[in-house]
Order: sequence, then C-alpha cells, then structure tokens
Amino acid sequence: MDKEMAQFKADLLESVRQMKRGEAARKTVVPVSPVAMARSKSGLSQAQFAALMGVSVRTLQAWEQGKRNPSGAAQTLLRIADEAPAVLRKLAV
Repeated sequence: MDKEMAQFKADLLESVRQMKRGEAARKTVVPVSPVAMARSKSGLSQAQFAALMGVSVRTLQAWEQGKRNPSGAAQTLLRIADEAPAVLRKLAV
C-alpha cells in the first residue's frame, strides 16, 4: 500500500471514530423566518394559517421563504399570531 493510500485509510478510520463519538465535522443551521415561526407556534397547517390570514397558500409560502414581505395589516396579524398563538387556534376551530 502506498503512502497516500495509507494516509487516506487512517483519515477514514479517524472520521468513523469521530462519528461514533457523536462529533460532527460541520453543523448546518437553517434559519426560520418569523412568519414560519409564527405559524409553527400556532400549530396550524399552511392552508389553515393562510385562510385565517386571508391570503393564498402561495402568498404565505412566499412570506415564509422571504421572497415577499407581508403588508402592514398582515404584519400586525403575524405579530398577534407570534405572541398569542392560542387566539389563532381558537379562530381556526
């Protein structure tokens, strides 16, 4: 076995040992938009949340993905959804 292959084998074995110890080489963090967080707190599906907000599911998805920004009135409703999710759950019934 040549020197390069021996080093590759040693590196590979060390990587396996690190995985078994639960050590991650890197950590991926996916930021969650405030709109998605508010909906998540309410426990409602996108369809239910969009209906309560008076918008289409596609509009809600665009907000959650940061492609579009909600209007002033929608921002107020989102703030309520974030701070008092029980209110939305009550309205969804």
